[in-house]
Amino acid sequence: MKQKLLKILEFDKVREQLLEHVSSSLGRAEVEGLIPSTNFDEVVQRQEETDEAVKVFRLKGNIPLGGIFDIRPHVKRAVIGGLLSSHELMQVASTVHASRQIKRFIEDFAEGDPTIPYLLAEVEKIIVLADLEENIKNAIDDHGEVLDSASDTLRSLRNQQRTKEARVRERLESMIRSSNAQKMLSDAIVTIRNDRFVIPVKQEYRGHYGGIIHDQSSSGQTLFIEPQTIVELNNELQSIRLKEQQEIERILMILSAQTGEFSYELETITEVLANIDFMFAKARYSRKIKGSKPIMNNEGRISLVKARHPLISMDEVVANDIVLGKEYTTILITGPNTGGKTVTLKTVGLCTLMAQAGLQVPALDGSEMAVFGAVYADIGDEQSIEQSLSTFSSHMVNIVEILKTVDFEGLVLFDELGAGTDPQEGAALAISILDEVYKRGARVIATTHYPELKAYGYNREGVVNASVEFDIETLSPTYRLLIGVPGRSNAFEISKRLGLSDSVIQLARSYVSEDSQQVENMIASLEDSKRQAEKELKEAHEVLKNAELLQQDLQKKMIEYYDTQDALQEKAADEARDIVEKAKREADGIIHDLRRMRIEKHAEVKEHELIDAQKKLNEAAPKERKSKKSILKQSKKHIFEPGDEVKVLSFDQKGQLISKVTESSWQVQIGILKMKVQESDLEFIKTPKVVETRHIASVKGKDFHVSLELDLRGERYDNALARVEKYIDDALLASYPHVSIIHGKGTGALRVGVQEYLRNHRSVKSIRFGDHGEGGIGVTVVELK
Repeated sequence: MKQKLLKILEFDKVREQLLEHVSSSLGRAEVEGLIPSTNFDEVVQRQEETDEAVKVFRLKGNIPLGGIFDIRPHVKRAVIGGLLSSHELMQVASTVHASRQIKRFIEDFAEGDPTIPYLLAEVEKIIVLADLEENIKNAIDDHGEVLDSASDTLRSLRNQQRTKEARVRERLESMIRSSNAQKMLSDAIVTIRNDRFVIPVKQEYRGHYGGIIHDQSSSGQTLFIEPQTIVELNNELQSIRLKEQQEIERILMILSAQTGEFSYELETITEVLANIDFMFAKARYSRKIKGSKPIMNNEGRISLVKARHPLISMDEVVANDIVLGKEYTTILITGPNTGGKTVTLKTVGLCTLMAQAGLQVPALDGSEMAVFGAVYADIGDEQSIEQSLSTFSSHMVNIVEILKTVDFEGLVLFDELGAGTDPQEGAALAISILDEVYKRGARVIATTHYPELKAYGYNREGVVNASVEFDIETLSPTYRLLIGVPGRSNAFEISKRLGLSDSVIQLARSYVSEDSQQVENMIASLEDSKRQAEKELKEAHEVLKNAELLQQDLQKKMIEYYDTQDALQEKAADEARDIVEKAKREADGIIHDLRRMRIEKHAEVKEHELIDAQKKLNEAAPKERKSKKSILKQSKKHIFEPGDEVKVLSFDQKGQLISKVTESSWQVQIGILKMKVQESDLEFIKTPKVVETRHIASVKGKDFHVSLELDLRGERYDNALARVEKYIDDALLASYPHVSIIHGKGTGALRVGVQEYLRNHRSVKSIRFGDHGEGGIGVTVVELK
């Protein structure tokens, strides 16, 4: 891609925004060198890498990328025997530590979610250099200072140095505390000049202390003198400091040599960290622009869903659906100035460059982008005074260059094609240029003012008209792109609203040909029809949403009704049993008394009469009424299985068994409703036949029903995904346009897993969280293809 093109489409500004998200100079270098690729496989890999980083960043948030430095110059110097400074060695240790951290982080993440092969492949290249890191950190602290513990010799020298310094200070402090010191010294302090301890002496008393003068004040009234009595002590101190420096250099040379021994491993670590920093910078940028991973193709198809220009504020930008390369390969956009035509061109061009550079695009999930061999753009007024080129000439120079190389692998963006010259000739040139580029098979988006080109899209196969909407009421553009509707002139309407008299406007209309007026009226009618269709579609969606909510509410109330009914029946049965038991106890007591009376008083009551009386009492006790289903079940002895077609006796409706709830109840699908039904209220109809093919076996009755929602709450992760897979297949067979999956809120792990599976499903068009009345983030609404 040419640098001029990258600047015209503002890809350089995207790189500047991306730089805000790098964590090190390594990532910065990768971003600064980022250019779009024209190799399809490379672009797909870049997108996969970015998507992996987005996934990790979304689930983990903070990534351990701190403490990374570009240590390659240090390593090269160490290889040839150079001495690295303590700060350079500290950077080496810090980078090695960072590599261990990110390696462990990625590997730990992969244990729970192994779908990050590119990140795993990167961290596998990292060789852990724990010994080198430990050796450096044992000798150098985080501020780059060599520690006393670096060697026994260094510790001894520093102890001697502290002892000598204490003696020198003690001698000097005794001097400044003497009776004459206040008179002869400018200040009663001990200071340092040229690494030697001195005292500030007034100029007139310079001979009193003797010794060496190391410095003087700016006025010359104060001399910083090293008294003769401590010269020898300072000399000894300097000797110790020199030995200390020599020992430090010896330690640094050993560590530098160890660094040079691992040059290959350290260069590999640096390269891996650069790649990982770059990948996560793209992930952070994707979150900033609310980007998504586009589906890539090499067939010239573009399908952007609610695409936004990434350099326009989210509060101001208008999202548009843009489709190119399927039913048509050329879009011709007409409309007024400042209406958003150029922004639409740049949005498509910039999203193409971003996708081919491995960046996610500012559009919704499900967007599709093509990998083009070249992108061409003639955008803006590039009038050149130095080259004596007019606006028209400047545009033609660019167009001539484009026509030299454009082919079927190209994407061409023309802004104000043919502008800057006679309208009739400019329109003719624009048509011929579009025809030429169309013949070569390139994908084209062009903007124009010429009314002659409004008919171009109707007369050419593979070309579609489009326009940017203009609100006559507010006299301002809405920036909405209307594909299939050519732009119309709003001059008369705008003039009228601004106060121009009707007589002048009517006179102006008389100068416009009848054909032009008919075209304008046709365009106005198209705009009204499109607006009305969008309004009705929105209302239809609202009605459908309300119907779904009503269905869910009805289903919930039905389940509550049957639960209440079951509870009341069980309560009534318990109460009846209690009454029967009480009656039996009273009857037994009476019979016992009668027998006692017969024995004691010789009453004429025979035993068989007592037995008959007790039998009649038992027969008079209330009995539980068995349903028809219970009798039928006893006669047929059928064992119910999930999938059986049954009849719910209390509703006289057919249904299908889904699963057993308790020992005596089943969950039954009746139409779009699911409800709990007692087994005693079920009548078996038949078991659906198993239709077997060579590869699959499916069980589908003619009254097979699929719910509009799947409840996964309480399911384990693996079981949930298996149920989702089967449910989507059933929903597709039932020709449902969209379904709901209830996963709950919880920790979010189940929700993330389900949505990740759905995004990659070939039959899922899009997904979204439920609205306020649909369950919010506890529900994912799936739109099926």
